[in-house]
Amino acid sequence: MASLNKVHLIGNLGRDPEVRYTKSGKAVASFSIATTEKWTDESGNKNKKTEWHRIIAWGKLGEICGEYLSKGNQVYIEGKLQTREWEDKDGNKRQTTEIVASNMTMLGQAGGAGNSNNSGADDFEEEDIPF
Repeated sequence: MASLNKVHLIGNLGRDPEVRYTKSGKAVASFSIATTEKWTDESGNKNKKTEWHRIIAWGKLGEICGEYLSKGNQVYIEGKLQTREWEDKDGNKRQTTEIVASNMTMLGQAGGAGNSNNSGADDFEEEDIPF
């Protein structure tokens, strides 16, 4: 049976991207984006819920994110969900779920950098992750 792991998000950056490099010299950018859902309930009350998403971008795409994105920018991210596990400094097992970006498009900005397609986002080893 076929399966699919695909994520599409439009949101705003919560902080500037942080770019690090693996031992082999490959760039990896990490940042978070917020998506907000707004609705009116049956009583007419306006409601709002914000979700935060951790984004990881590898290689050239990571370098581009680090160079052109900053806190508050609106961005379209396409990628896949990934869950990682590790042990913290106290020996406790930790886990995080993040989106590994394969495509990024800057939105709502005149003169933006435009579209950046997959640049090797899937060809990394778990031990390459610098955080």
